[in-house]
Amino acid sequence: MADPSLTVLLLLGVAALAAGFVDAVVGGGGLIQLPALLLGLPNAAPINVLATNKLSSICGTATSASTYYRRVRPDPRTFVPLAVLAFGGSALGAFVASHIPSSAFSPIILAALVLVGTWVVFRPSLGERTLLRFSGHRHTLAAMGVGVAVGFYDGALGPGTGSFLVIGLVGLLGYSFLEASAKARIANVATNLAALVVFIPQGGVIWKVGLVMGACNLVGGYAGARTAVARGARFVRVFFILVVSGFVIRIGGELLGLWG
Repeated sequence: MADPSLTVLLLLGVAALAAGFVDAVVGGGGLIQLPALLLGLPNAAPINVLATNKLSSICGTATSASTYYRRVRPDPRTFVPLAVLAFGGSALGAFVASHIPSSAFSPIILAALVLVGTWVVFRPSLGERTLLRFSGHRHTLAAMGVGVAVGFYDGALGPGTGSFLVIGLVGLLGYSFLEASAKARIANVATNLAALVVFIPQGGVIWKVGLVMGACNLVGGYAGARTAVARGARFVRVFFILVVSGFVIRIGGELLGLWG
């Protein structure tokens, strides 16, 4: 495919900047970045779009994960098994990505987002502070279950992965939104890396586009993580509701044919 114009690269960079910020706070930056890539690179193969998105995303998630780790100090007894199983699930999902039509995911994602958003709205105390539901091996197994399930989805398609990680850690394990976001970013680094391990040998990455977007995603990720840490769990919760609402409108509109 031909190199994108400077204008297209700049617009993709702006999308990546916004995606990095959203991803760092509550996840879901792929729901901004993937449509931008599809619009900006209409002749690219699906694997090129997915792989380039992963390269951009890992720049932002690595930066935000580092920022969260220094400031929140998440418990490694949770994020290590979460990240390891997420890596394995993502690698498996990336291998089967070419065999699963993306159209099959949209109705499931929409239903999940509606349920999750409604649950968070009507439970205002959810995620305000950490009240762990399990201990010992049960806690580790729950974290591993979240990691492998969401990791597989991330490798196969990806948009909304961070949001699903956050709500899994908040709703199932009992973490606050801020602590869940910190752990989700670390797991997201693992899922992005696993997908790239599969995609790069296949020549999937469009390096020029991915590196430009990655630099912008990095800036957005750093700003988002700093903002979330400074503002706390209540801000992350409100931002989560706003982001999920936006995703529901966008995906619902696509399914109804409102966006063309």
